[in-house]
Amino acid sequence: MIDKEDISARIKDLRRLIDYHNYRYYALDQPEISDAEYDKIFRELVDLENRNPELITPDSPTQRVGFAPIEKFLPFRHEIPLLSLENAMNTQEALDFDRRVRKLLGTSQIIDYVAELKMDGLAVELVYENGALTGAGTRGDGFTGEDVSQNVKTIRAAPLRLFSHPGESALPVKLAVRGEVFIEKHDFEALNEERGKRSEPLFANPRNAAAGSLRQLDPSITAGRPLRAFFYGIGAFLAEKEFVTQMEMLNQLQNWGLPVNPRSLLCHGIEEAIDYYEKIAEEREYLPYEIDGVVIKINNLVWQRQLGDKSRSPRWAVALKFSPDEVQTHVQDIGVNVGRTGIITPVAFLNPVLVGGVIVKRATLHNIDEIKRKDIRKGDAVIVHRAGDVIPEVIEVIKSRRTEDRAPFQMPPWCPACGAQVVRLPDEAFYRCVNRNCPAQIKGSIEHFASRDAMDINGLGERIVSRFVDEGIIRNVSDLYKLRIEELENLPGFGKKSAQNLLDAIKGSKHTTLSRFLYSLGISHVGTFTADLLANFFGSIEKIRSAQSEELQQIQGIGEKVATAVATYFANPENNRLIDDLADLGVAIENPQPARPVQSGFWSGKTVVFTGALSSMTRQEAGEKAAAKGARVTDSVSKKTDVLVAGADPGAKLAKAQKLGVRIMDENEFIGMLGEHALPAEI
Repeated sequence: MIDKEDISARIKDLRRLIDYHNYRYYALDQPEISDAEYDKIFRELVDLENRNPELITPDSPTQRVGFAPIEKFLPFRHEIPLLSLENAMNTQEALDFDRRVRKLLGTSQIIDYVAELKMDGLAVELVYENGALTGAGTRGDGFTGEDVSQNVKTIRAAPLRLFSHPGESALPVKLAVRGEVFIEKHDFEALNEERGKRSEPLFANPRNAAAGSLRQLDPSITAGRPLRAFFYGIGAFLAEKEFVTQMEMLNQLQNWGLPVNPRSLLCHGIEEAIDYYEKIAEEREYLPYEIDGVVIKINNLVWQRQLGDKSRSPRWAVALKFSPDEVQTHVQDIGVNVGRTGIITPVAFLNPVLVGGVIVKRATLHNIDEIKRKDIRKGDAVIVHRAGDVIPEVIEVIKSRRTEDRAPFQMPPWCPACGAQVVRLPDEAFYRCVNRNCPAQIKGSIEHFASRDAMDINGLGERIVSRFVDEGIIRNVSDLYKLRIEELENLPGFGKKSAQNLLDAIKGSKHTTLSRFLYSLGISHVGTFTADLLANFFGSIEKIRSAQSEELQQIQGIGEKVATAVATYFANPENNRLIDDLADLGVAIENPQPARPVQSGFWSGKTVVFTGALSSMTRQEAGEKAAAKGARVTDSVSKKTDVLVAGADPGAKLAKAQKLGVRIMDENEFIGMLGEHALPAEI
């Protein structure tokens, strides 16, 4: 019979072992064992505790889940106020902050700062007494928050007991540690995907998802959410030894098993901190989590205490913010735009607002189904999103601020540009104008024809195209090559020189490549990548014009939908007359590409999907390399997918590929399979 003391000793050993591996995984991001090995140890502990419930303690790793739901959150008082940070909206304000603190400190020397990523999550404070987690609360008003102790205990990144290293000084008698709870981007996408399958409301962004997950009355719901945490500061603190610097404190927090963001950097002077901010701004979109700036803190903790706090923020720190990607504004009106293919796209006209560094006045609403799903109405308060160069869109309506007189939007029955009927085909998500001579469609097709990736006619922008069409000077793209200086130089806004510059640009566009020419025609579903595929495969416009849909589908990377669109375009006599007219007017395709040879090898016939950020090339470049080897590149993972190439921050496609058993390659393996040199091992 096994002695009770032996069982108790084994349980203690297992807990210490699990605490150690949690420390390696969450605090250091350096796991020493596999998930399967960790699960084996954990299951042994669960089994022993189930058979010996009297040996279970509150800080056991098994006690993270299973707390009873509560009726409401109790108040949680911060012994030392958890204040907000003062914001700097540009680098000049960061320089002003530096001058201000040096003046208050009475020093002219260069100050060392610690630059930390400003996580876009939910601020929390965790209280440890003699190493054990005893409570946790949200920021609230800085003085009193909500007690979320039971929920925080379900977060694996938050240790139930601080990690104690042999030979080191005792754990602090009391430690109130501040941090941020968040959800990584790919976990957020997967969470929303699952909620969508269950017809549950989707979270607007990772921050809302994290906040909603932590503020659940039922801790078992929180336990099922992929919450993480980084810690960055302390409040109440009682220990044998005080910290001297911010960096020392961060290192010790990590040493105790509390995850600290590894991107924190010690900077000698404010200029180095600003350089770091600008570097992070460039890398921001590739980070696995959302951030909204960089926090700059004085490294010297004695100076921090000397400077103290203002009423709502400390004097020794500032948050150098990025331009927001999501902001609130109002929908002044909802109208429609008519595109070059006749598609009618609803557009929200907004109160002008700064989003991501750009003044936004309009946002796409995509189609009528999207408007109905989000229930967007004229006059609504809304949240607008813009990331990078993406067209702004309305992502959420603030319905609590809606009045009863706001009626749902209805698509107009007539085209606003020409008055023709607007129809919606059974298999389409959008409405379109049926008039092929609609002036809006003509303008759109000419603007596309002249765009940079097409014929690249410098100076022929939206305003000039609109004037030429309205005044009857041009009716289609071929008319551009018939323009004479006498027609232009007397137009308002034109002189002899500007007219001649435009004509020279038009003349210069006559010599182009097959790929550019194909893209300029505005064929449905034919972007620059597909135009390259067609040009490389056929080598001449004549062969493409005579190709049937079945032949087009033989090209790796072109499916039935694209092939049908291309074949339909060239089957139209009007389109062929336009191409002939352009040739007669001197438009020549120079250096036509030779037909692409049939490929063989690993990639031939494989269906490939790319996800996440690649370090050595863009995803489009990677797709072109795979297609050149005979692969078929698609955007979504399905049972027909052969390979998923996953870069950094891969998103929900990775989880779906794993579920379907699709072969997954990292960037290093992908390049190796292309026959190129592999990346260094650390990438």
